[in-house]
Amino acid sequence: MRDKKFETRTLEELIVPEDIKNYEVKEYYWIVGVIFKSVLKRYFFESPKDMMLNKGDKVIVDTVRGQEMGEIYLAPTKLHNTKLILPVKPVLKKATQEEINKSEKQIGEAREALKLCKKLVSQLKLEMKLVLSEYTFDKSKLIFYFYTDGRVDFRDLLKELAVAFKIRIELRQIGVRDVARILGDYGICGQELCCRTHINKFESISIKMAKTQGLITNPSKISGCCGKLRCCLAFENEQYKEIMLDFPKLKQEVRTADGIGKVLSINPISRELFIHIENGGNSVYKLDDIKFENEACGGCSKENCNSNPKDEKTE
Repeated sequence: MRDKKFETRTLEELIVPEDIKNYEVKEYYWIVGVIFKSVLKRYFFESPKDMMLNKGDKVIVDTVRGQEMGEIYLAPTKLHNTKLILPVKPVLKKATQEEINKSEKQIGEAREALKLCKKLVSQLKLEMKLVLSEYTFDKSKLIFYFYTDGRVDFRDLLKELAVAFKIRIELRQIGVRDVARILGDYGICGQELCCRTHINKFESISIKMAKTQGLITNPSKISGCCGKLRCCLAFENEQYKEIMLDFPKLKQEVRTADGIGKVLSINPISRELFIHIENGGNSVYKLDDIKFENEACGGCSKENCNSNPKDEKTE
């Protein structure tokens, strides 16, 4: 799945907000990828010239929540400005050992806070699933991530938490895909979930993608552990759509060496079709061994597109 940060845009299309008119647009940037371990979100930051950064380094960066600590997952890479969404904020500094220890301590405290919050949710009988809690780096706010199918009145919970921790509390609702990303699991392929390893933004997945790729539309086969359609259905969807332009449609009549038949199923990878021949049973044919009118291109001059099986049959 392609990250929007990699969308190609021309320099004229780059829109700089009003409050950063003085931002200096450069042709190339040295970029590092930073991941925030709690929610596994990835962002690009500019690598300062006077700072030696490597994969695995802990760094302090400026975010919408203030300064936060993240880990470099992508070593410094040179990218053209058309490959980025500007402005790109710079890495402020490498995290010191003291700051790393502070962050680890906060992670432990957040886990204890989550246990207390779960008790309060149980006491208040709220229909919500608590997933994660975290402190901001400056410890000015405690954030609880939760999932629920419907609306929940958590005002009483918010009051109890504010009294217990005496800092600003934020309850943030997330979707089932985010829950899977945070908790982690393994897919039916045996690999760790894609949303944990590389997917940054969830795209819309449709059942049509599964049909295009010739997959059995059994919910248990094409759904992920989150219950939604598997994200990997989108990875090769465009390639399959392009390949399928060469094939006839299902139930379309085609001409074979054994006569006229109807397409029952298609294997785009092996370029084979399972075809039913009237009074001749079912057989497998290579795409190059059949002729048909390609409805996708409206009938073209290609060898495989210029014959109408019905016309051939009447002749």
